[in-house]
Amino acid sequence: MSRFDVIVIGAGASGLMCASIAGQGGKSVLVVDSSNKPGKKILMSGGGRCNFTNYYVEPTNFISENPHFCKSALSGYTQWDFIGMVGEYGIAYEERDHGQLFCLDSAKDILNMLLSECDKGGVVVRCKQTVESIEQGDGGYVLTINGNRFQCSKLVVASGALSIPTMGATGFGYQVAEQFGLDVLPRRAGLVPFTFSDGFKQVSERLSGIAVDAIVSCPSFSYHEAVLFTHRGLSGPAVLQVSNYWLAGESISLELLPGVDKQALLLSAKQSEPKILLRTLLARELPKSLVGELQQLFWADYADQALAEMSNQVLESIAEKLANWQLKPSGTEGYRTAEVTLGGVDTKHLSSKTMQCNTVDGLYFIGEVVDVTGHLGGFNFQWAWSSAHAAAQSILNE
Repeated sequence: MSRFDVIVIGAGASGLMCASIAGQGGKSVLVVDSSNKPGKKILMSGGGRCNFTNYYVEPTNFISENPHFCKSALSGYTQWDFIGMVGEYGIAYEERDHGQLFCLDSAKDILNMLLSECDKGGVVVRCKQTVESIEQGDGGYVLTINGNRFQCSKLVVASGALSIPTMGATGFGYQVAEQFGLDVLPRRAGLVPFTFSDGFKQVSERLSGIAVDAIVSCPSFSYHEAVLFTHRGLSGPAVLQVSNYWLAGESISLELLPGVDKQALLLSAKQSEPKILLRTLLARELPKSLVGELQQLFWADYADQALAEMSNQVLESIAEKLANWQLKPSGTEGYRTAEVTLGGVDTKHLSSKTMQCNTVDGLYFIGEVVDVTGHLGGFNFQWAWSSAHAAAQSILNE
C-alpha cells in the first residue's frame, strides 16, 4: 500500500494550489483526477486567457448561505498574494473592466505555474484516476484508486462541482461529503445564460451575435455590463452575473441606453427634429437590427410616423419600455455551459480558518465543491487560491 501525507482529489485550481503549498512545506502529496489532464477548466476559462483574480476582492462578491464564511480565507491569502506569484513567474497580464485580471497570452501560463509549483514540492499528479472507495481508520484514510490502495493522514476534496460536465465535472465531492455525514445544500447552475420559450426566443434568434450595453435586473440584484443575444436567449457578462441571483419563474428587466434619460431624449428630439422617425433616432445609439425588433414590440402602430405626429404620452410610454423591458426566462442553459455551481457542501460543517471538517479529523473541502460562489470577474479563482491556502497551512501546522 502506497502512503502519502496528503491526498488531494481534484487537479483543478484549488487542488493544485493546495498540493503545491503542502508539498513545498515538506509533506508528501498525491493529486488524483478523473480527467485525462490537469487544469482543464483553467485552460478554457476566460476565453482561454484565464481571469485569474480581481483587483477588488470583497466578501460581498461571494454568495453563500453563510456570507461571513469566506472572510477568513480571503484575508489569509489575498489577490495581491496571487498576483505576486504571477509576477514572480513573469506572466504578462492585463486589467479589464471592473478590475478583472487576465493573462495576456494564454491560460496555460497559470496552469504551468501551478504545475511548476507542484514540481518544486515533489507533488505526484496523476490523471485518469477513479476513486472507487474511501475508508477512514486510525491512521487517517485509505483510498482505493484504479484498483490500488493508498493511505494518507489528510484528505483534501477539491473535486469541483457540476459545471461543464464535458470538462470532467462530477458530483463526486458531494458524495464524499454525504458519506461522512455532511449536509450538501441544493445546487443549481450559476454564471449561466438565460433561455426563453416564448415569443422572445424568435427575437433573440434573429438578433443572435449582437451585444449591447444594458442594466439587467432580477428582483434581488442588478448589474450593468454587456448583454449578448444568442440563438437560445441572452448571455453576456450582465446576464451571467444576474443568473446567480435569479430564481425560476421570476422575470428580468433590461434597461437599454443606461445612463440616458430616455424620456428626455425622445421629447427633446420631438422638438429639435420633429420630422425624424423614432427608429432613425434610436439607431444612432443602438444596433439597427435591435431597433427594428423594438419597433415591432413597442411602437409598431407608429412605425412610419414622425416624432411630431406622436403624442408625448406615447413617447413617454416607449421610453418607459426602453428603461424597463420585461422578459421572462424559461430557464437557463444549465450545467452544460454554467461557469459555476451554486450551493454545495454546507459551510456549517467546516472551519472557516482551515477548511477542515469540524467533525471528521483530517478531511478538508476547498474550492467550488463548498457553498461559496463568486461573482463573474475572477472571484471564483480567488476563492480557489484562498481556500486552498487555508487548508494547506492547516495541514502544515498540525
